[in-house]
Amino acid sequence: MDIAPERLARELDWNLLRTFVVLAESRSVTDAAERLLLKQPSVSSALRRLEERMGKRLIDRRPGHFRLTEAGELLYREAVDIQGAILRLGTAMRDVSEEVRGHVRVAMASHVICPLFDATLAAFHACHPRATLSIDVMASREAVAAVTGQRASLAVCLVHERSPRLEYRRLFREFFGLFCGPGHPLFGQEGLTRADLAGQSSVSFVTDQMTDALRPVTMLRAESGLDDRIVGTSANLEEVRRMIVAGLGVGPLPIHVVRRDVADGLLWRLPPHDNPPAIDVHVVWNPKTRRNRAEEAMLAELLGRIEATPMAERIYA
Repeated sequence: MDIAPERLARELDWNLLRTFVVLAESRSVTDAAERLLLKQPSVSSALRRLEERMGKRLIDRRPGHFRLTEAGELLYREAVDIQGAILRLGTAMRDVSEEVRGHVRVAMASHVICPLFDATLAAFHACHPRATLSIDVMASREAVAAVTGQRASLAVCLVHERSPRLEYRRLFREFFGLFCGPGHPLFGQEGLTRADLAGQSSVSFVTDQMTDALRPVTMLRAESGLDDRIVGTSANLEEVRRMIVAGLGVGPLPIHVVRRDVADGLLWRLPPHDNPPAIDVHVVWNPKTRRNRAEEAMLAELLGRIEATPMAERIYA
């Protein structure tokens, strides 16, 4: 059943679209309800009302299956743009004084240690002291979703698949190694080879999969013969590090990030030591976002420093 556009514009409740965006980014109605802090029947009812308004089935849901239909995919793309426009209405009313004000929200992957980015923050604050900034740590997939939905000014994260709706700039390259903690039987042993890692339990990041951003790390674990069963996962580097130090298993970490932990005897680097997998960290932004002056200044400062710094100086070995 097709609905007249004028009637749809008049009768459609924005709250239904907001709920649908969360549903589309979730794994189930239960997952969406938890994110929205609502009860599951309320979310199911909202989805049913939206499908009735649209005259289309939006989500194919049955036991073990939860996926957007073609109509649902189309509505999700449009709803994300609408949500971004509504969330950023205040930008249109921004202060036009000479002084740069406004808030910058950065969606940040947890394992980012980058002197260039830190220098950008310092320069930005020195030039625009009335602007404010927040950094929200989240999984890279969620960071990209926040930029796509115009809920974040920019993201600093790993990138698996590039969206034509977003812009990307490589910020730096880091290298991953395998480590164990003081309680692990391999800790402190010299002369180890990959064969010594065979069958050892492991911990890792949630993105450590062949189909995700840490695919080279997944291959490293496989080539090292580690047990296929990962006993602990997290999207947060600090928590992966915690599990490694606690002795749950062998795990991957950025080499430059944990150099001090190795020196302090909290972590032990395991083979292979040659040709560690390289992972690129990107700056991601949405060109359709109507940015406030602070966001424009922050993005310009960061991109300018990236352009002015040779890639060789942005490779952290």
